[in-house]
Amino acid sequence: MATFSSVTSQHLLAAIAEHDERGAEAFLASYGFEPSTDAQILHFGRRYDARAILAVAHLRATGRIATPDEFRSSLEQALTIARRRGFEVSGPTTVTRRAPSARGTRASGTAAPRKPATPRKPAETEKPPAICPTCSMALPATGVCDWCG
Repeated sequence: MATFSSVTSQHLLAAIAEHDERGAEAFLASYGFEPSTDAQILHFGRRYDARAILAVAHLRATGRIATPDEFRSSLEQALTIARRRGFEVSGPTTVTRRAPSARGTRASGTAAPRKPATPRKPAETEKPPAICPTCSMALPATGVCDWCG
């Protein structure tokens, strides 16, 4: 299974540039992809097959191309990576909700009351360094000026 965390926006841009140079049909055929419209990357008003672009970007990032079969289980992850890299993506999105944790629920099914937040102690302000009255240099920890003695 391909993981797409190593794919950067530069890898995606390089794949898009290669797609533009070769043309869509030649690009898809050379990497073994069929045209698909269910997941697309939108870039400067143009639409690109997200699977093929992400597979080639994965190739540039890792040296191994993600096969079309690998997208069956990792398409959503790949599209999320593209979104995080700043690309507009259209395609399948599912919202996953966390199951309530056992700690946060009571036996009756209502949420347990939360403890009030404890106030944080304000950050200590750093004292300004002691200054030598003769030469105006900061004094070391000993309190004796290195220059004036």
